Amino acid sequence: MDLKGKIILITGASAGIGEACAEVFAEEGAMLILLARRKNKLDELSKIIKEKNKVEILNIECDVRNRKDVEKCIKELPDKFKNIDILINNAGLARGMNKIQEGSFDDWDEMLDTNIKGLLNVSRFVLPGMVERKSGHVVNIGSLAGREVYPNGNVYCSTKHAVKALSKGMIIDLNGTGVKVTNLDPGLVETEFSEVRFRGDTEKAKKIYQGYTPLTSRDIAEVALFCVTRPQHVMIQDIMVTPTDQATALILNKK
Repeated sequence: MDLKGKIILITGASAGIGEACAEVFAEEGAMLILLARRKNKLDELSKIIKEKNKVEILNIECDVRNRKDVEKCIKELPDKFKNIDILINNAGLARGMNKIQEGSFDDWDEMLDTNIKGLLNVSRFVLPGMVERKSGHVVNIGSLAGREVYPNGNVYCSTKHAVKALSKGMIIDLNGTGVKVTNLDPGLVETEFSEVRFRGDTEKAKKIYQGYTPLTSRDIAEVALFCVTRPQHVMIQDIMVTPTDQATALILNKK
């Protein structure tokens, strides 16, 4: 599928995989709707992208956890951006690594509300248009944590297991509508993910990616691009990507 002029909505677009998706899809000539909480980051990213590619970009400051704000943002899209062709549900995060009996309720709420409810909020307001037009593609960015549970990853892993289940549920519910769904599970990708998880502890975050070659955000963005550019009769339902040095969540070939 040629993406020139297609409308792509990317959540969590201000950094990491979302930012890389914006860059990769812009290179293909797509029109971008970039949604995130940090408007200043979106503005900086848009400026860089526009210097390299002549594409139209709409920046939206929105927290996917806030259902009313999400509804307002989607319903008030300018006419030229209303018919969303591809939705990249990328917004998500991890907080802390506590045993469940010592877990933080605030951390739990933030992960559940962002990773599960946020994905549902955006999907619920975008999918009806895709179904009506009988075309569209949703890419849910999950995680290897949606396939394994590792020590102290309890609630984060549960949210990503939920993403995987929701992806399958979407595939079943949308069967026959012409709308495709892909669940994309990355392994270790070097982004600000760990820094967010450890609340700004940069040194602790850096250690997660030392001793081997992790994936980059662009690696994942290019896989997403491959999935959405297959012919209409081809749907990649589920895909996992890891660094070559990663066998499982905890088995790494560290030098």
